Amino acid sequence: MRLLFITSNRLGDAVLSTSVLRHYVETYPGIKVTVACGPVAAPIFEAVPNLERIIEMPKQKRGGHWWKLWKSVVLNWWDIIVDLRGSATAYVLPGAKRVVLSGNDDRIHRVEQMAQMIGLDKGLYPKVWFNQKHLSRAKELLPQDHRKVLAIGPSANWGGKTWPTERFVDLIDRLRAKDGLLPGAHILLVGAPNEHESATPVIDAVPENERTVIFGNEDLLTVQACLECSDLYIGNDSGLMHMAAAAGIPTLGLFGPSREENYGPCGPIAAHVRTDMSYDEIWASGATWRSHDSLMGGLSVDKVIDAVDALLSANERGGA
Repeated sequence: MRLLFITSNRLGDAVLSTSVLRHYVETYPGIKVTVACGPVAAPIFEAVPNLERIIEMPKQKRGGHWWKLWKSVVLNWWDIIVDLRGSATAYVLPGAKRVVLSGNDDRIHRVEQMAQMIGLDKGLYPKVWFNQKHLSRAKELLPQDHRKVLAIGPSANWGGKTWPTERFVDLIDRLRAKDGLLPGAHILLVGAPNEHESATPVIDAVPENERTVIFGNEDLLTVQACLECSDLYIGNDSGLMHMAAAAGIPTLGLFGPSREENYGPCGPIAAHVRTDMSYDEIWASGATWRSHDSLMGGLSVDKVIDAVDALLSANERGGA
């Protein structure tokens, strides 16, 4: 059997879509997979079981990327075609079964919506596969002295979703304190290459020998392996937050001007905490997408620590 899986340009959406890919990989062992997606998301699919090909689809004028995709796959027969971008492509390719997502349903989480699309009552958790080489590299990057590892995602692709850096610094200090929830934890700081500068105050606040910093200097599957070796992730609404949840570790997403009911972290031990203002209240207050100023000021460090405490307690009980 062969599967053509057409998914997102964005990293976070692509990670969420692996819940669908996981269904087909696990339901049809040995199915050969071709993934078509944007260049940013492509690396997270490199270790998918029985992967035949990744087709990168950088956006082109007049829909040229769709024409390029059609030409590259039209000569193949596809047992299953999944198109999560709602294009017409699935209908003009030779195949037995077509599943096409037509628009977003803001009443439910994206993973739940995609589960319904493929006929499941409940969505599977997203999963990002990696290889032994990525795990070996992760062990080189992280301490092997049995200390807890606290992963922090202090950045995002838009400034409005970014919790103030000074609060991340305060949070890390309080969690790592002798009487904190993760005393003496090693800090893993992760983000996109172009987000390193904005995260510098958080990075510099952690002593060099007590931190691991990955902002584009390692491949994404090594980042995934590092996350799976971590004990807790706290970060803004971003693709890395979704990767952490997919790693199965306790994951806390920080929300303000984005909808947690649609994009909250989805994993076995995952939760979110938001600003005192709701999504609608933030946007009604005059917020604009043109501004990159943080819209997360209404989320206190105390509120985040309380959420971390609840999440870790749930993890000890065996589930969030």
